[in-house]
Amino acid sequence: MTQLDEAIHRYHRILESEPYRDLRWVKNLQEQMEARQLSSGGRLLCPFLRPNFVTQKQYDNLAKTGEALVSAVDRMLNQALASPAILSRMQLLPAEKMLAAVDPGYNLAEVSSQFDLQINNGTLHVSQYSADGLLGTAYADGLSEIFFDCAPVKEFKRRYNLTRLGGKKPFLQALLKAYKSFGGTKKKPNIGILEFRSATGRSESEIFSEYFEAEGYQTEQVSPEQLEYKNGVLRAGAFDVDLIYRRLSVQEFLLRFNLNHPLVQAYKDQKVCIVNSFRSEISHKRAMFALLTDEALTAKFPANERKAIKEHLPLTRMVKAGKVTWGEEVVDLLDYIHKNRENLLLRPNDDYSDLQSFIGSEHDETSWARAVREAQRAPYVVQERSAPAKSVFPLMNYGTLEFREMQVDVLPQTLMGKVAGCPSFVSPSGSGTYSPSSGIAPTFIIDPKS
Repeated sequence: MTQLDEAIHRYHRILESEPYRDLRWVKNLQEQMEARQLSSGGRLLCPFLRPNFVTQKQYDNLAKTGEALVSAVDRMLNQALASPAILSRMQLLPAEKMLAAVDPGYNLAEVSSQFDLQINNGTLHVSQYSADGLLGTAYADGLSEIFFDCAPVKEFKRRYNLTRLGGKKPFLQALLKAYKSFGGTKKKPNIGILEFRSATGRSESEIFSEYFEAEGYQTEQVSPEQLEYKNGVLRAGAFDVDLIYRRLSVQEFLLRFNLNHPLVQAYKDQKVCIVNSFRSEISHKRAMFALLTDEALTAKFPANERKAIKEHLPLTRMVKAGKVTWGEEVVDLLDYIHKNRENLLLRPNDDYSDLQSFIGSEHDETSWARAVREAQRAPYVVQERSAPAKSVFPLMNYGTLEFREMQVDVLPQTLMGKVAGCPSFVSPSGSGTYSPSSGIAPTFIIDPKS
């Protein structure tokens, strides 16, 4: 039994022990979540009765890998911006290319970013990289405070030291560093949180907004249609915007607006600092993994970045007819995809399209052939599929304590190139699959007391 397995087993034994058979502590835990509005559509964001645990060694490996990969992504982004041939492989829309060419006013393409990865014992597999708004960071921050002081965790802490990760504070600090690098001169810049409004539940934007306000920064949630640009000032009504936290994708924006929008004009004139910049959309495309796993393009990257790519990124190629290098051999790509469906995924190049992903092992030969044909009609990538990471989690089911094996996707966030937080997404079927027993869990580092 590993150190992690032993810790999880001990926590579950605590839940099954006499003091906790009276499940009033669960009601108290859930009432605290409700009081903080950590719910959506009447459903708790965290239906689980324990945090996700990682060991210090796992977290150190995660942080080292994440930081090497962020550096590699940034290096490849700059390489693509300098080379039309490489940039064309990203399959960007013309408007996305035009926005990517605009200098955002600061050096880092991604002030904040997030990986989706699976930890299986000593191995770590990255499945996705996002440079849009952070997912689960504000929710996990509130959940970690609630769990840290709940009765079973207090008892668990008699044997283990627990460390909470990241949260709202380091993210605000990263925003302000970007604003200063941009050349912003206000000591307390006005912050606009840009998104299309959600109809249900308390959004993370509201949590961030309240926190920024509490720290002394005037903040408003704004939609693109509210913005106007006049005399070098971007405004939402009477609110002057100095710094924007962007929580919508470039594709979402371009579906409704064109490049004459006030936001784009202010951005081009460097009158507003946008985090992340529109340039970061290049990194968000799944084609980025196709570039990073092309050794001809990364041959001169630092050794630690090449090692992180080789060991932790899925081999990825754009779906199209022709020969490609796959591992150590040159293959006809479409033929290879047809013959190796059990080990492959087909995914749209952009996560915000309405195109679906296909998991080869869930298809027979006929339906997989249809999926391959569909993937040739739009920008798609083919990727190696890694085994999902699974762990047992306790849940409340109709008033009864229940233990279920769940899939665990860890979502480390990076701020200014450094890993600084790590919510988890737990589900019966995996990342992005929502059901009543799916949700966000806070992540704690465990360390046995000597």
